[in-house]
Amino acid sequence: MFWSAILVANTLGTSMGDFLSDSSGLGYAGGAALVTGVLLVLVALMKVPAVPNVLLLWIAFVLTRPLGATAGDFLTKPVAKGGLDLGTAGSSAVLLTALIGLTGYAHVQERRRPAPRPS
Repeated sequence: MFWSAILVANTLGTSMGDFLSDSSGLGYAGGAALVTGVLLVLVALMKVPAVPNVLLLWIAFVLTRPLGATAGDFLTKPVAKGGLDLGTAGSSAVLLTALIGLTGYAHVQERRRPAPRPS
């Protein structure tokens, strides 16, 4: 069941990314911005008790695929097609920098939390 869910989620995400980039008129950046916006709505919905977190998890899981596809295409595709034309090395450098930055931010936030008191 788990692998069936993964297969369906990846297929839905891939087709959604292709639609947003190529057929919707949003382009690569617009598609990535739309998916990012929906993911931010999901983060806000985590505070609503009536919305099951399992549902939010699966929606977010499906949306990570089109976000990665549209953002990756935006970074690598030629400017004439709506991309930044960074190529694979340039886009990898941008993504690695973002990963290191987010990891560093999470580390700093974790260190700012007070240590739990022993019971």
